[in-house]
Amino acid sequence: MTEYYKHESAIVDDGALIGSDSRVWHFTHVCGGAKIGSGVSLGQNVFVGNKVTIGDKCKIQNNVSVYDNVHLEAEVFCGPSMVFTNVYNPRSGIERKSEYRNTLVKRGATLGANCTIVCGVTVGEYSFIGAGAVVNADVKPYALMVGVPAKQIGWMSEYGEQLDLSLTGDATVNCPHTNATYQLIDSVLSKVES
Repeated sequence: MTEYYKHESAIVDDGALIGSDSRVWHFTHVCGGAKIGSGVSLGQNVFVGNKVTIGDKCKIQNNVSVYDNVHLEAEVFCGPSMVFTNVYNPRSGIERKSEYRNTLVKRGATLGANCTIVCGVTVGEYSFIGAGAVVNADVKPYALMVGVPAKQIGWMSEYGEQLDLSLTGDATVNCPHTNATYQLIDSVLSKVES
């Protein structure tokens, strides 16, 4: 008996590792080499490749394909129909599996609905990618990114609240919801641990 829930229409190939309290919903396919943590939710019509790791408490909404060489740390949110890639310059008639680029999405990041994460980038912890954005370069921790191509327009707290800070300079601000303190030094934002 498994310790995770799997809908009867889902396919989980032999060898896949799925942690306890995870949920695999309708018409989802998990390949045999996948490593999925505890408390993960894989929505309807999700695909998870062989060379994929998904950390604890990630939420992957409907119609998302997590292709080989994509790695999600804990508590990543993948909005409905967002897109990952793993080949930078694909052609149908040319095999490029040896050219897969690694994509790393760090802890707590949010990837909005219909956004695209071009392969080979690192998306920083607790960053927030707006709906429909196209990310083609590394994203700083806590950065708020929107547009095509994505540009930083602000900063976000771990709670998901926009912080009242400029993009550059040195400053300190508190999250309007949790009152946690964040410090901007040399255009890098970090949470001040109390």
